[in-house]
Amino acid sequence: MKKLYRSENNRMIVGVCGGIAEFLNIDATLVRLGFAAVSVLGGSGLLAYLVAAIIIPKREEIAADE
Repeated sequence: MKKLYRSENNRMIVGVCGGIAEFLNIDATLVRLGFAAVSVLGGSGLLAYLVAAIIIPKREEIAADE
């Protein structure tokens, strides 16, 4: 079963977009462009990113639970 986590390898800030891209098996650039578009068009992209950075655990935190 796949789990969502912040990426340690594919990160620019805290790894949220990289983690979402790895989970969905798509290119991280597409996820980053999506967050940027939502931020520019509606302004909620930055808020969504910050919430995701707090909620989505790092990969080590998931491995410790299993």
